[in-house]
Amino acid sequence: MQLASKAKDIFGKVRTYWRTPPLGNYMNYKEIFSLSAGGFGVKAIITFVQAAIISANNAFVGNTIGIKPMQMYAIYVASVLVGFPLTMLRARIIDNSRSRQGKYRPYIISMGLPTVILSIGYVWAPYEIMGDIGKIATVVFFNIGFQFFYNFLYDAYDNYVSVLSSNTQERSNVLAIRAVTDSLAPTIINAVVPIIGELITGKRDLYDIRIYRYVWTPILIIGFLISFILFKNTKEKIIQAKTHIVRVKFVDAFRAVIKNKYFWIISLAGWMGFLESMANSILGWLYTYQNACSSTEYAILTTVYGNASFWGMLLAPFSIKKFGKKNTLIFTNAMNIVFIAALFPVVKYADASIMIWLAMMCLWMNALVGSFAHILTPSLNADIRDYQQYVTGERIDGMFAAVGLIGSAVTMATTSIQSAIYDVVGFNEEKYAELLPEILASGVVLDNPDNVYNVLYHRPTFISIFGVLIMTAVLGAAMNVIPYFFYDLSELKQKGMVKVLRVRALFEDYGRNVLSDKDLVKAIDLVREAKEYINAAELPTDKAAIKAAQNKEEKKAAKKARQAALEHNELIKVSQFVVDELNRFNTIQGKAQLENAKQIVATGFDYINTVTKADLGTAKVLPTSTEEEKAFRKAEISRIKECLYAQKVARKHFPNGIEEFDSSEFDKLFVEQDAVEEKINAAYKTYYKARDDKDKAAAEEAMALIKTLKAQSKEIDKAIKKATDDSSVYNRAAKPYLDAKKLLTMAENYTHYDEIDAMYDEAKQRYEEAERFAAEEEARKEAAEKEHAAKLRAQRKNK
Repeated sequence: MQLASKAKDIFGKVRTYWRTPPLGNYMNYKEIFSLSAGGFGVKAIITFVQAAIISANNAFVGNTIGIKPMQMYAIYVASVLVGFPLTMLRARIIDNSRSRQGKYRPYIISMGLPTVILSIGYVWAPYEIMGDIGKIATVVFFNIGFQFFYNFLYDAYDNYVSVLSSNTQERSNVLAIRAVTDSLAPTIINAVVPIIGELITGKRDLYDIRIYRYVWTPILIIGFLISFILFKNTKEKIIQAKTHIVRVKFVDAFRAVIKNKYFWIISLAGWMGFLESMANSILGWLYTYQNACSSTEYAILTTVYGNASFWGMLLAPFSIKKFGKKNTLIFTNAMNIVFIAALFPVVKYADASIMIWLAMMCLWMNALVGSFAHILTPSLNADIRDYQQYVTGERIDGMFAAVGLIGSAVTMATTSIQSAIYDVVGFNEEKYAELLPEILASGVVLDNPDNVYNVLYHRPTFISIFGVLIMTAVLGAAMNVIPYFFYDLSELKQKGMVKVLRVRALFEDYGRNVLSDKDLVKAIDLVREAKEYINAAELPTDKAAIKAAQNKEEKKAAKKARQAALEHNELIKVSQFVVDELNRFNTIQGKAQLENAKQIVATGFDYINTVTKADLGTAKVLPTSTEEEKAFRKAEISRIKECLYAQKVARKHFPNGIEEFDSSEFDKLFVEQDAVEEKINAAYKTYYKARDDKDKAAAEEAMALIKTLKAQSKEIDKAIKKATDDSSVYNRAAKPYLDAKKLLTMAENYTHYDEIDAMYDEAKQRYEEAERFAAEEEARKEAAEKEHAAKLRAQRKNK
């Protein structure tokens, strides 16, 4: 009965929130379902590419195609180097995107299709008739394509949640739901592939090229078709002013991101943990080279192993909510060390008949805690982007990937260590030649006698190799956890930042006369709540009342009261962010910044020439006895550095003085671009209609018009690029002046809070009326659809 009641409650919630998000959230249940269901298809594509894309120890490239470890590393370096300019191009496209479909959403489809085409071509290439050079050239060709198209798809999907919601806990919850369906794709695939593979090849071999061709090809096509669910039913939501247009150059974004300490902490953790994956191949190698189990048993093993991620991803949001992201990160990464280390005695001493099962148990526990990262990493990245927008005013999501190219250089260097370790432990021609007679004498039939990975058929060598790889992975896991001790972007701070961003957008839109009723109501509600809570007293949150409870009902009430007290106290702390933002120009630092801004604006562009390196020395010795003094000193050092940098840019590009850039040029070009796009779409409709009507002359005329319009579009794109370049140079040279003007405008807008607040009642009435009308219209459409469906069913029944 209780189960039925709970099921009824869940069904009621789904119906209530299917089209409207719960209070305080941004995503309705239809979006969450579509993100998860469509994500299953995207993850199927990603699962294949991750298994096949070049790396220092990739099984497909090494075991299937037969490329040696050091050759593999050389190909990897070449593909990464080619990926540098492609990554910068990708980042620029994302950050300068003006698509009505969003920042990431369009690329789920437009990058998914070429990724699938490349993947199918990759496995169907005729490697059997190729020599070493032909194989290497083919792998390089396809991996260069993956560097752009697949990485674009991966970034778009991985970061998509960050633009669907600004609520960090909601993002974690949604990521947990998405992660469950994400894990289904590899779990199902890993269970099916060995069984079908043995049916196709007649042997236990995960690395036979036929498996990749006949099993993966339909999986890739079906995955792409499923991804349309995500594209069709989700919508991005970024908090920034309506009139805010971003045109970002790489150098500008780099200078902004390089100051984001949280980005470097997360990146450093990844770079330092490069050895952690060294033992990941143990199950596949035990199955293929040691005949540790049958294909059916291996399918069960991989299914159970894949299931570990399911439980970890379910537990992650609860752990984040109770302990916070930082503590969860440190604990799970510490446990990675323990479970990887547990593999050593298994490989060293366990009986061959049970080794793979014991290894799976260790890997299952490692995957359980490791899968927390599937929730934590995207959630952390989303918080880091919020922080970037909070401190710089720009949301430059794509450029994080571009700045991450530094990481690619680090990874290239560290991957050479992995390749060297592989070579030293026995994956080399000398060791293989030494062991080959013994391997053949044991009765092993070699499909590819030239593959150095065949040394794994020799059991003592197998145990020796994995002993080294496991201890290396333990070292990598230990290095990975260190940077997280310095991460201090708490959930409380993130909530405060998001509220401040909404307040800033309120004043910016008001100053430009584009403030909507909806945004006004939400922002004023937020500010009023902050003003109400800022002077409230914190409530006790100890567990004394829970311990003193006499029965179940009292205990439940005490827990509920404690939770309410925790939320009350959190609101007080978050409210401090909002109130501090509203009072930012009344502080000592704020007043000093205003005075300085007035001086800069009064002096004009030439102000930068009044700043010297001596001023930087003076700023560095400013007092730091209070938090406010520390903040002022930091701001002064940053301002002076900006002026000195602006001097260099101005001397190079504006020797006769800085000339102001007319930003309305963008507006004009964007209008022209939109108009041409509409004409192209209309011309295509005309062309398809003429083709259907078999009107050859009209079709040719329409196609000629399309070519002309596309040529115009290219010219407009060139003009936009030139305008972006000119704007970038101007913004760097005039940054101190522009920042000062922006600050003065912001301060002026903040003085109009009372006027905006006075508009609240009328705006709320209009907003609620618009919401009611929209709900009625939605209900009318739904009723009409049901009526239409009923008529169709009746017609079919009568027929």
